[in-house]
Amino acid sequence: MTQVTLQGNPLTLSGQQPKPGDNAPDFTVLDTELQPVHLSDYAGKVVILSSVPSLDTPVCDMETRHFNTEAASLSEDIVILTISVDLPFAQKRWCGASGVEQVKTLSDHRDLSFGEHYGLVITELRLLARCVMVVDRQGTLRYRELIPEIADEPDYDAVLKAAKNAL
Repeated sequence: MTQVTLQGNPLTLSGQQPKPGDNAPDFTVLDTELQPVHLSDYAGKVVILSSVPSLDTPVCDMETRHFNTEAASLSEDIVILTISVDLPFAQKRWCGASGVEQVKTLSDHRDLSFGEHYGLVITELRLLARCVMVVDRQGTLRYRELIPEIADEPDYDAVLKAAKNAL
């Protein structure tokens, strides 16, 4: 079983973690209007999947705002999805208060479809681990960075480079 830490305390992740080169598993999450969204809805696009524990925490807030800023300079063929178990209502409120319009926030609260398919459910907390992945236009996972310490930020430059290389 894979582990991550939160302030040095070990946490267990459940589910199978796909590796770069694997087909990216499809999943069902909810948008801020409670409508189902699937990875397959973005076929033909390069997708950055940013998994965060909660938008209402400092590092998740910084990460999502950072990706929102970067999105303005990316190709229209690159989509950034931030997924958490926050309720869609909370995500909508957070986006409005934070001015986040380029990143699409999605909720995995209902059945953890995304978290289970990507091995990112923190068993002890029922939250998602911090992980950033890039899926190419054909649906292949090209990049994956699981952040060992949840309070740390991802390597933004590496993620963006992987997304641009997948075009």
